[in-house]
Amino acid sequence: MEAGTDEAGRGCLAGSVFAAAVILPDDFHHPWLNDSKQVTEARREKLRPIIEANAVAWAVAEVTAQEIDRINILRASLLAMHRALDALGVTPGGVIVDGNRFTPWRDVPWQTFVKGDGRFGNIAAASILAKTHRDEAMRRLAEEFPQYNWAKNKGYPTPDHRAAIAAHGPSPYHRLTFKLLPDPTLFDYL
Repeated sequence: MEAGTDEAGRGCLAGSVFAAAVILPDDFHHPWLNDSKQVTEARREKLRPIIEANAVAWAVAEVTAQEIDRINILRASLLAMHRALDALGVTPGGVIVDGNRFTPWRDVPWQTFVKGDGRFGNIAAASILAKTHRDEAMRRLAEEFPQYNWAKNKGYPTPDHRAAIAAHGPSPYHRLTFKLLPDPTLFDYL
């Protein structure tokens, strides 16, 4: 049993970074399964329950914005992947990771693959779960902080998100070690 793992939200200005780990049955195939960035939001939302129902095991984990600020986004992404693997409930015989960085997890062999989410079903499934769970979390946070339009931009550095940061300052969910504004002097509230 091989687990695929991937993260979502690494480039965002706000919110947690999420990661998922997924073990799929050998015979699992779905025509929409691909890198989450290549799948429409509507299809990702439809794929999520299919993956969760058919996976041998799956788990999603997060590392908060405060943790990201403390340890940096790369370490936070790897920590989220480790937390997801820890939560699987079964120990896979191997781990395949989207990207080119990973750190050993337990004594399980692992391998990284650049663009692995477009090449391997279990990494693609992890990509879909990480993205949909993160988007759901950002929609919840948007109810608390509607001024940042997170229901739409999901915390990514869009012009409207940066304009809201300039107007309202950062929220408790912003990653303060990130460059929130192109010109930090725009923080007129300090």
